[in-house]
Amino acid sequence: MSVTPRILIVGCGDLGTRAARLLAAPHAPHGAVPAQVWGLRRHPPMTQPAQPGDPIWIAADIGDPATLSSLPPGITHLVFCQTPGGRTPEAYARAFLDGPRNMLNALDRKTLERIVFVSSSAVYGEHAGAWIDETTPTGPLGFNGRILCEAEASLWAEFPATVVLRLAGLYGPGRTQLLDRLRRGEAHVPPASPPQWANRMHIEDAAAACAHLLTLATPESLYLGADDTPLPLDILYRDLAHALGAPAPLPGDPPKGVGSKRMRNARLRQSGFVPRWPDAREGYRVLIAPT
Repeated sequence: MSVTPRILIVGCGDLGTRAARLLAAPHAPHGAVPAQVWGLRRHPPMTQPAQPGDPIWIAADIGDPATLSSLPPGITHLVFCQTPGGRTPEAYARAFLDGPRNMLNALDRKTLERIVFVSSSAVYGEHAGAWIDETTPTGPLGFNGRILCEAEASLWAEFPATVVLRLAGLYGPGRTQLLDRLRRGEAHVPPASPPQWANRMHIEDAAAACAHLLTLATPESLYLGADDTPLPLDILYRDLAHALGAPAPLPGDPPKGVGSKRMRNARLRQSGFVPRWPDAREGYRVLIAPT
């Protein structure tokens, strides 16, 4: 990017705000000039900005075209990292199908250079612990994965310069549900054999990956976002319980509708991205005992 990018982050919550701060920083990713960044969400913070480096907030609902009439002109880059308003097919369709369609209709496509669409590993099915990558066929087990598949295909057809980032499960500050359940003795772990694999990515690394792909000179159309170390759930949970000083998790059934697989992040790595937290156990330990 040789001129000041004008970036709109849609669904600018924790992930989007972290990405915005990276993109607007004096030393933006890959030597890019600092960007002018707007953050769109239904209920933005009351102050403008909430913290130094935060985006310029826009209050709007991408599911309602009437609220999108006053978007900034000349947007060059667009990030979709929205969260649906509920865990129903209707909420997912509104967020991931209607929302992008409404946004593209509201923006000037003549200036738009790239879209990064944050998707999920939910688009994959059961792989019995095998490694998966960007060439692995999708086979979602639930409506969420099916709608995300449809959203990806729609964006690629409507705007070919779309980069999809399929993220593993996110953790980090404010995302400590697993640690909380382990502390309370409420976490259950499936049997060690066959292993049920967990794929994770720290929220800071996920935000950095979004910024990286938005500024990368010649990106591929699809990347998997995960750390370097898929872990069997029983090993991850027991290691974290030990670090917490909590009881070992009780035996239980594998998570429903997820499937066991190991996400390979080689394509993202080869693009120049280096995760700060390559092993979730280290990232979680910092949450347990901040330095």
